[in-house]
Amino acid sequence: MKIIISGGGTGGHIYPAIAIANELKTIDPSTEILFVGAEGKMEMEKVPRAGYQIVGLPVVGIKRELTLSNLAFPFKLGRSFVRAQQIVRDFKPDAAVGVGGYASGPLLLAASLKGIPTLIQEQNSYAGITNKALARWAKRICVAYPCMDAFFPADKIKLTGNPVRSDIQLADQQVDAGRKLFGLEPDRPTLLIIGGSQGARTLNESMEAGLKQFVDAGVQVVWQTGPAFIERARKAVAELNSPLIKAFDFIYDMDKAYAVANAVVSRAGALSVSELCLVGKPAILVPLPTAAEDHQTKNAMSLVDRKAALLVNDRTAREELVTAALKLLNDSALRKQLSTEIKKLAKPDAARDIAEEVIKLTK
Repeated sequence: MKIIISGGGTGGHIYPAIAIANELKTIDPSTEILFVGAEGKMEMEKVPRAGYQIVGLPVVGIKRELTLSNLAFPFKLGRSFVRAQQIVRDFKPDAAVGVGGYASGPLLLAASLKGIPTLIQEQNSYAGITNKALARWAKRICVAYPCMDAFFPADKIKLTGNPVRSDIQLADQQVDAGRKLFGLEPDRPTLLIIGGSQGARTLNESMEAGLKQFVDAGVQVVWQTGPAFIERARKAVAELNSPLIKAFDFIYDMDKAYAVANAVVSRAGALSVSELCLVGKPAILVPLPTAAEDHQTKNAMSLVDRKAALLVNDRTAREELVTAALKLLNDSALRKQLSTEIKKLAKPDAARDIAEEVIKLTK
């Protein structure tokens, strides 16, 4: 088989794509896979790190506000479509997969016009604009939430859940390795803070203001800040002069980070929610309010309504988040309840189910 996987822009698109690719290679090691991303975006670094070839398109997103950069959008989209046609002609895929993000639009359209079957993977509870536009040509649409027929033709939908990297599923085996990696003490509670691959300003500023409270309570903190906030975070940690706070711009070994955490503070992106379900960690979710159609709040409420997670609003997080995190760490009964309920929502076979749908298209 020869498969193209396109999309990216954020970790929430990239890591499901890599999980699908890994599963395709597990099923048939002879499968050839080519990724197509957007030039300058994080997939151009993350995908080769995972061992796959990727080519870039000059496509950019269109901004909601009026900016001069929007004038370049139609020209870059046209160039990207021409380039996508060339990629399809040269690689000759048996099927094409789109995971959302700028690059999946031109590539899946080019593949569809050549008669190549396409599959869309939608991670969120509210469909992205690219995936909605591509749905008319797709042969199959794999989704993570029920009731997605509000966006897509019902006869094309398969509820699979979101694919998650295999190492995340084995996180419970990495406790000792995680403590060694992050330099943690086994007898102290540990809080993991993740704001997505780019970080989250609200989470970062909330944690920055509350670091002394964590130190005073004897809590260890593993803090992924994103690249924009890391220097500020390191300065705050240095001023505290405490070994309990560990700040990183990006954590590659997320299996080990989840393994050591007694509780997690996170945005409510689709991938983060899926990973939390798999690892069964008690979590406080702080949805990004500017996400399209407030889909992160919808993602979070799918857990909160089932008593599987707690929610703190972005607008009140700076006042409430640290207190909520310390309260959760001190309430073992609540942590046990949240862990039990969130595990019930996990879909550990999502990558395999999607890969099998891709293989069906090639037949």
